[in-house]
Amino acid sequence: MKDDTIKLLRECDAGIKMGILSLKDALQYIKDIHLKDLISNSIERHLNLEERTNKYLNNCGDDGKEPATMAKMMSKLKTNIKLGGENSDRSVADLITDGCNMGTKTLYKYLHQYKAADNEVKKIVGEIIKEEEELIQDLRKYL
Repeated sequence: MKDDTIKLLRECDAGIKMGILSLKDALQYIKDIHLKDLISNSIERHLNLEERTNKYLNNCGDDGKEPATMAKMMSKLKTNIKLGGENSDRSVADLITDGCNMGTKTLYKYLHQYKAADNEVKKIVGEIIKEEEELIQDLRKYL
């Protein structure tokens, strides 16, 4: 149980960090003040989820997991290519929606993979998924 809990927490930690980096990267390209507020608020909620995840990791005696360097580089490159040429809020919303979908899909995979994880940790995963799905919903009007 503890092993699955730590593994699930590590994946959450890396995914949340990746999400925060991606949202911050995209923020600089946003023109619409309401979209900028939406993304800024989502960053704050992601930071709160990261803090909670890190508390659980610390209680388990673990330092967490950084996103893979290649994943961070590819995300940055994709953001710069997609938004560098076409600097529109629609492109930002599209890019973030893709990232949220990928994150949600990955979290469901890890929930099924680490079935013996602590139920409180599974609740946090559910909250992360909910945050991603709500952000996707809110971004639809910008697509």
